[in-house]
Amino acid sequence: MLQRRFGVGLGTGYACVGRGTMTRVRRGPWWTVPFLQIGRFRNILVPEAGEDIPFTIENYPYLDPFGRETVTFVRHFRMPRALRRFDATMILGRDGRIIDYLGTHQHLAVDLELVAEPDGSLLLRSGAQRFYAGVAGFRFPMIFSGRAELRESFDERAQVFRIRLEVRNRFFGFLFGYEGEFRCEFPASADIPAHVMPLRHERRA
Repeated sequence: MLQRRFGVGLGTGYACVGRGTMTRVRRGPWWTVPFLQIGRFRNILVPEAGEDIPFTIENYPYLDPFGRETVTFVRHFRMPRALRRFDATMILGRDGRIIDYLGTHQHLAVDLELVAEPDGSLLLRSGAQRFYAGVAGFRFPMIFSGRAELRESFDERAQVFRIRLEVRNRFFGFLFGYEGEFRCEFPASADIPAHVMPLRHERRA
């Protein structure tokens, strides 16, 4: 099931839409809130915390304006006071790197490492980050950001996907995280909803 879920691509002809519940959405201490609020304006991270949060994730494949096969990872969190989004689009770079563009405008490009664990789960770790806006482009200093570790698995007995994410800063500790479960549908990917597309595409990787 994990192979099917992460097999979304132009060649397969299907998308993946997951719906479920985050049993916990967490954030770090009070001083992390300004950091998370800044990310909110570009649909990066979620500034609130909560329990039993309705959740969706939409994975659609498409060809971006630069001819790169791209898959959306658009997450919706129905928090008690607002609907929050965490947007990402993923490509495979020419050098073999997996690159995740974060936010509505792809300002942040993050290198990803994916590992299939012995228990059948998928472990994802984020690495170097680069910031792009207009002509500006630089390696983003990690003291002002965090490294993500995400683990996703499929529970055969319950027939649900389980997910857990933690974002930590090397100096300041825990920033943001969530954990929960969801079920997936695999619709045809011919028509991609406009709301999952980024507002801007970045050529630089």
